[in-house]
Amino acid sequence: MRVAIQLSIQNVKTRKGGPFGAVIVKDGKIIAQGVNSVTSTNDPTAHAEMVAIREACAKLNRSRLDGYDLYVTLEPCAMCASAISHAHLDNLYFGAYDLKAGAVDHHVRFFESKACLHRPDAYGGILEKDCGQILSHFFSSKR
Repeated sequence: MRVAIQLSIQNVKTRKGGPFGAVIVKDGKIIAQGVNSVTSTNDPTAHAEMVAIREACAKLNRSRLDGYDLYVTLEPCAMCASAISHAHLDNLYFGAYDLKAGAVDHHVRFFESKACLHRPDAYGGILEKDCGQILSHFFSSKR
C-alpha cells in the first residue's frame, strides 16, 4: 500500500492526474502499477486500478489475474470493481473509503451483486488515514 501511496503523491506532483495509485502484487513482488491518468490521456477509464490491470495483463499476456492482489489508495468505483471482478484478482486492499462513488462497501456494493462474476476478498481502511490525508489535501487545493 505504501508504494501505491507514493505513486499517488508523485502523480499529483507531476500534475498528470489525481491522487490515486494502484499496484498489483504476487508473492510480495510488484507486477504492475498504475496512477490516475484520466486528465492527461483524456480517457475517462484511465483510473489507477484500470491502468494497473491493463499493465499486468499485457505483461503477463493473459486476461485473468488469479493469484494476484491489488492495492489501491481509494475504494474502487463501479467500473473498477467490475474490472477487478473480470480480472479474477484474489484480493483487493484499499485505503480510504469513498463515500461518494465507492462501489465495494458503499452504494452499489458490486461484489455482492448478481452481475459480479468473481468476488475477490476485499479489505478496506488499509493505511486509511495516510490515504485520506492525500485526498483531502488534493481536493482542498482545488477549491
